[in-house]
Amino acid sequence: MPKVTDIVTLREGNTPLLRLNRVDGRAYVKFEGANPTGSFKDRGMTIGVSIARSIGSRYVIVASTGNTAASVAAYAARGGLTCLVVIPRGGIARGKLAQAILHGAMVVEVEGNFDKALSLVLDTLNRIGQRNIMYPLNSINVWRLEGQKTTAFEIFLDIGVPDYVIVPVGNAGNIYAIWKGFKELRELGIIDKLPRMIGVQAEGASPIARAWRLGLDKPLFMDSPSTVASAIRIGRPVNWFRAWRAVKESGGTFVTVSDDEILHAQRMLGREGIGVEPASAASLAGYVKLLDEGYLRRDDTCVLIATGHGLKDPDTILKLSYESVLVKDAMEIVNLVLSRS
Repeated sequence: MPKVTDIVTLREGNTPLLRLNRVDGRAYVKFEGANPTGSFKDRGMTIGVSIARSIGSRYVIVASTGNTAASVAAYAARGGLTCLVVIPRGGIARGKLAQAILHGAMVVEVEGNFDKALSLVLDTLNRIGQRNIMYPLNSINVWRLEGQKTTAFEIFLDIGVPDYVIVPVGNAGNIYAIWKGFKELRELGIIDKLPRMIGVQAEGASPIARAWRLGLDKPLFMDSPSTVASAIRIGRPVNWFRAWRAVKESGGTFVTVSDDEILHAQRMLGREGIGVEPASAASLAGYVKLLDEGYLRRDDTCVLIATGHGLKDPDTILKLSYESVLVKDAMEIVNLVLSRS
């Protein structure tokens, strides 16, 4: 690792671990939406941007479905670097795009999906040829994953080692990073057992989970992934082999959930006071499904990773059914309340 003397930070990490009160079983949510830009990406971005600046890079670049763009834009601004974000045209939630714009990123749109955007980023890097000019900060950058493994350390400090950790899977780096964190705790003699890792993918964007369930040894890549959960709408995850290894080594599994199950889980979390974007709710959807199928027991301690804040994708939230009443005066509110007492 390059020597870093000046760390670029927004005081990321130390996110809350919340016990769910209205869900069967012993489930906790690690709410990564409490990070500075509202997602788990900040954990890795503090390291990635710090290294970029330490080696003299002038630019940082990422492909993104949204959270990475928001995070890198904020940390690049903090570190005085120019940021380029390459996004799928029309494929990024407005809240995330707004963050990238607010922090001064140069936004480049491409026709196609995330995989097309990442391909363009890699091609750009190959053509420039000098890493110290433009530094890539997608999760192909292993230093990003080193930051993300700190989630495991915080879970351990709060409740010890859970039986299962359930993680939404898109580009597939985070589930590996968390597994790596727990393995390092064991290697240091701090813990003597490991959790099992469960990866959750949306049915319409499930290249890893479908292959796992079919007993294959590599993903069934998808050219046109489709799901309401834009953060995990990825058909060719570059870290699939790391995620695969984490789940296999831990004795865990992959599971798919429908968009309806994701949106239902998002509402469930909202009733717990936890506001998450759809991709985050995939972990709860997977938990409920595996509980119903008998794979998980109600006395298993499970930690569900909620990767991003609900305000990342306000348009999806506003499509959920809700009650709205137009009133003319306070007495109408009083009558409304009394009628339901």
